[in-house]
Order: sequence, then C-alpha cells, then structure tokens
Amino acid sequence: MRPARLGVVLVAHGSRDPRAARATEALARAVAAENPSWDVRASYLDHSVPRPREVLASFAEDGHRRAIMVPLLLTSAYHGRVDVPGEISAARAAGVPLDVELADVLGPVNGEVPALLLDGLLARLGDVSGLDALVLAAAGTRDAAARQTVAETAAALGARVGLPCRVAYASAAPPLSGDAVRELQAAGHSRIGLVSYFLAPGLLWDATLASAQEAGVQLVGQPLTDTPAVAALVGARVTTAVRRTPVYAA
Repeated sequence: MRPARLGVVLVAHGSRDPRAARATEALARAVAAENPSWDVRASYLDHSVPRPREVLASFAEDGHRRAIMVPLLLTSAYHGRVDVPGEISAARAAGVPLDVELADVLGPVNGEVPALLLDGLLARLGDVSGLDALVLAAAGTRDAAARQTVAETAAALGARVGLPCRVAYASAAPPLSGDAVRELQAAGHSRIGLVSYFLAPGLLWDATLASAQEAGVQLVGQPLTDTPAVAALVGARVTTAVRRTPVYAA
C-alpha cells in the first residue's frame, strides 16, 4: 500500500563545518514536528551525506510514490537552478520509481518576499527599537539575478521596521559587512544591526560576523537555523508544491 505520509527531502548546500549539518537536522526536525503526516529527511549537495538522490531512493524503498524536494537556499543561483534539479534527474536516470515535485527556494520568488522569511530574520535579530540602520549579510553570489533577490529582501526588511537596510556579502560580490557598516556610519548612523541572511552557521558566517564587529556593529542576529518562522516557510513551500502539477518524475 502507498504510505499515507508525504516524503519531504530538504536539500542543504552542505559544509565542512559540522554546525551547518546540525542546523539542517534541527530544521528537519522542526518541520517534521509541525507536520506529523510528512516523512521529512535532510540531505546535502556537498561535504555531508546523504545526497538528495540517495534520500529519494530511500523514499522509494520505503514504499513512497511521491516526494517534495525543498532547496534550503535563499536565492535561485547555480545550486538552485542546476544542482538541485540535477539530483532529481540523477535519481530518474538511476530508475528510482518516485514522482518528485521541486519546491521553490526559501527566498523571494518572482519579486515576492515571503513574510515568514522576514519574521524569521527579525526573530533572530531581536529588539530593533534602539537601532537606526541595518545590514543584511548574505553569503554572496556572482549571479546578478540572485543578488537582486537579496536586495529585495533588504528593501522589504527595511520597510517592515522603518530603517535603512544595506546589503553585504561574505564573498563573490562587494561590499563586505564591515564596509557596509562603515558606509552607514559615514551617512550618520551609529546604532547598526547585522541581520544574518544565512540558514546555518559556517566559515563564511564567521567571517561576515567578524568584519561587522570590527566595524562596530551594535546588534547581531544569528543564522536562521530552525527558527519557527523558517520551519513554517518550508511547510508553506511544500504545500504549494503539492498543489502544482508535477514537473519532474524520477
């Protein structure tokens, strides 16, 4: 018989830093706790195991016939556009008998910034009443379209709290978080908060944090990890994907 539970595979980038996998596993547990009718499993594109295609195969072995794959990514850069769909294609090529729908990334899609994403960012930052500016610090990408979605998030976040919000990157594109903090200071802002546009901690987050702290940032929000709003956002992405006509069949 077909299992009643829906298979959900969360796909993280993966990192050599063990904190990243712990954060991903915590998010998987949070999503599962909120959705007990789902079979939620974590996977990784690199550095950690299991790979997404392996989780899809395990779903099929357990009797599932359908699964939703959720990219734990905040932009649709190379990993979201190529690597994640490639895992579905690999499973299909290997003969895994499973229908798979690919959910949207957790960041903005078609110019729409999820309210739950903003909720999560602000929950991690805490009380902003004493601040006069924000820096939204992301990992970084060379993909201009992906950077535009980070800018959209910064604009929506700034509008939500009524503060200017600059974007900073840990790699691949300027400015660094410390430079963004100093630019805001030069413009007359002295109480600046650093908002983490990271799903999990790691070396890039550490570098971003150190850069901002050296520049004198006043308040720091930690990576999103298993924040309730992010778990709810994953759930919303799954629900939307279930309603769509399947795009990929493995």
